This record gives sequence, structure tokens and C-alpha cells, in this order.
Amino acid sequence: MMMKNTSTTGIEQVGASVLRSSLATNLIWIGSLKFQDYEMENIRPLVTSSPLFSGVLKKLGEKKTAQLIGVAEIGMGVLIAAKPIAPRASALGSFGAIGTFVTTLSFMATTPGVRQESHGKTKLSMVGQFLLKDAVLLGASILTAAESLQQSRRR
Repeated sequence: MMMKNTSTTGIEQVGASVLRSSLATNLIWIGSLKFQDYEMENIRPLVTSSPLFSGVLKKLGEKKTAQLIGVAEIGMGVLIAAKPIAPRASALGSFGAIGTFVTTLSFMATTPGVRQESHGKTKLSMVGQFLLKDAVLLGASILTAAESLQQSRRR
């Protein structure tokens, strides 16, 4: 059995900490913005064209839908950040974030104007670029879920 290089292990630990805190910060900050009118306007084209959210939007209205999303994002961010004291809860937050980012990535298929059709199929608009970054956040969520589960098993 090979031992890990201690400098690599240290870099991995720093990377994991930065990744976790950045993911939690993103979710908490962006979630808190969902209580602002301008953010409700920003997400309108995404949620109105989504088969997943259109029914919720009709039932709750724009403001309550945005706030529900915000509460969920804040909750996930807090749970992800809680890993040192509650790794299982942190894993739950990470799994919620996985679902969130899979959902937001689905908006790439349902939101009009994601691509700049006049420039070719591979040219993303600002909306497309905004959504594409969620692929990185999805990867971060998967890694933080795995790390949290691993720590919870050690306890």
C-alpha cells in the first residue's frame, strides 16, 4: 500500500476546505438575494420556462417561489458548512445542492436565449454562461457529499 505524499495531502485538505466554504458561501449569498426584487426578475425567464418550476410558480407566485428557492439555498449552504460538527447533515446539504445544480443545468435545455443562435449552436449567451458555471458547483457538491459521508462513517 502506497502512502500519500504529505504535501499532497495538505494541498488536498486546503482545496477541500476552500471548495466547501466557497460552495456554502455561494449558496447562502445567492439564496439571500432571492429576497430582493431584482433577483426575482433575474430568475423569471429560468423558472417560467422550466417544466419543474412552472407549476410551483403558478401556485405560489413569483415572490414566494423565489423566497422558497432562497430558503432552500440558504439551508443547504448552512448544512454544507456544518461538516465539522455534523457531517451527516452536511452530506444532506450537499445532496440537496446536487439536486439544485442538476435542476439549474436543466434550464439550459428549457430557457429561451441560452445560445446565441445567430453565432452558432456552441455560442452561449450571458444566460447560458451564467447557467454553465453550475456544472462546477455540481462537481463541488458531489465532492463535498463524498467527503462528508466519509467523515460521518469514521465517527
